Amino acid sequence: MSLFPPDIISAAQTIIREFTAAGLMLSTAESCTGGLIAGALTEISGSSAVVDRGFVTYTNSAKVDMLGVQAETLLRFGAVSEETARQMVHGALFRSRAEIAVAVTGIAGPGGGSAEKPVGLVHLAAKSRTSAFIHRKMLYGDIGRSEVRLATVRTALEMVHSLFAG
Repeated sequence: MSLFPPDIISAAQTIIREFTAAGLMLSTAESCTGGLIAGALTEISGSSAVVDRGFVTYTNSAKVDMLGVQAETLLRFGAVSEETARQMVHGALFRSRAEIAVAVTGIAGPGGGSAEKPVGLVHLAAKSRTSAFIHRKMLYGDIGRSEVRLATVRTALEMVHSLFAG
């Protein structure tokens, strides 16, 4: 029995299979998902050939220390922003051996939201060493903490696959 729903397992299996065949590695930078993206990928046998490392950077200081997010970015735009997600994915990519990285930062709830940044808001970023940056701003809504986190994993895996399929 898996820790994840079948659709997430299927997406992770596809990524592991395709990345293994291509000899590519992946890294993750996660805030609101707390390592679930890396967890979904490492649920798949053979993932050690693909998953280089995962950064769980839940606090602002962890984002700065581990990923090189600029403190000024966090002050100006906040942790939950496109700008922070962009710097997180850049840090994950260039502080690893991965060819592709994905980063997520958001508000899973049930608290922590505001009118400007509601519960369910997540910024995702993906980048490869050879392609453009991809950003998605998702408004999942106040569907429950676990549901926001799993929806974020789904979107992140889709973004990784789209970069690969490119």
